[in-house]
Amino acid sequence: MITLLSKLFVKDRENTRDQAVRQAYGMLCGGVGIVLNLLLFGGKLAAGFISGSIAIMADAFNNLSDAGSSVITLVGFRVAGQKPDQDHPFGHGRFEYISGFLVSVIILLMGVELLKSSVDKILHPGDLVLTPVILGILVASVLVKGYMFFYNGRLGKKLDSAAMKAAATDSLSDMAATTVVLASALLSRLTGLHTDGWCGVLVGLFICYAGFCAARDTVNPLLGQAPDQAFVQQVHDIVTSHREILGIHDLIVHNYGPGRILLSLHAEVSADGELVTLHEVIDTIEHELRDTLGCQAVIHMDPVRQGDEETERLKELVQKILAGIDPALTMHDFHIAVRADHTNLIFDVAAPYDFRLPDRELTELIAQKVQTENPGYFTIVDVDKHVC
Repeated sequence: MITLLSKLFVKDRENTRDQAVRQAYGMLCGGVGIVLNLLLFGGKLAAGFISGSIAIMADAFNNLSDAGSSVITLVGFRVAGQKPDQDHPFGHGRFEYISGFLVSVIILLMGVELLKSSVDKILHPGDLVLTPVILGILVASVLVKGYMFFYNGRLGKKLDSAAMKAAATDSLSDMAATTVVLASALLSRLTGLHTDGWCGVLVGLFICYAGFCAARDTVNPLLGQAPDQAFVQQVHDIVTSHREILGIHDLIVHNYGPGRILLSLHAEVSADGELVTLHEVIDTIEHELRDTLGCQAVIHMDPVRQGDEETERLKELVQKILAGIDPALTMHDFHIAVRADHTNLIFDVAAPYDFRLPDRELTELIAQKVQTENPGYFTIVDVDKHVC
């Protein structure tokens, strides 16, 4: 159904990098979600009243909250698709993450409410009325939620949308919840045991866990998570494919929402290269990153001296010292400054985020080991923890 509707309402539907296409997909899925969840709410509400099942009633109101979640998703894509303005020069793309987080909060709230009502049902059990119509409603609900999980998950991956992935998680939790409710109803019918409340507790715990996972996945981009390693490798491959680039480091990626990525990096070039030529190469790379990965890039040139024997000897010395401290340490941006009475070794050290030594202790240790080799060597070291 979504595929058919997308053919009718989403222009240029395969161009998922286009913000208008993303917005159209998001609003389409949000609208379909509202309709399907309202139908499920009505059917389960009637089944819950007839059967007297607290689990079915709770599941019905869970579908009502899902309709509200679909409204949030729809509005989120609508706002996220707005063009940059004076107050938001990088666009409104992060609102998609915010809408996904709000959906997660609703999932958590419904899980908590279901736990409360289920505990009450355990304390005050009652008989259930189960008819073929009620069973049919629950089976249909499982199938519908399975379909919603499928299309939200598929489009979430296709669009790299945190909001749609959260909606897919919500649909999966609902599918599992209704399955448990259905199993509980059948078990009560066949054995006479009052399992409704206990199954409601299991469903509530599952929904809370699903809400927590969805919240984590939407909060991380807002906090500024590390970029995907595949994306980092693509950037590295594009930049270093130009023979003038000797290496890159200090890559920083800013995510302002899907399709709105800004990055900066340092590109090492030969110190003997012609400045204008190198500048043209950097401009070419920036345009290539924009056209290939859809991101805006700012590249800083770092001149590197090649063929200087003293520089290479001291560089090897420092690399050996770093390897002796910890093989995880790497170095870049190395150059020397010769003074009348000493030589400064100037470089950056890249250390893991969980490195055992604080930055200050690490730089002091490096300086101590370098001066052990030669008291006339001094170090000026910056420690960074960038991606590459």
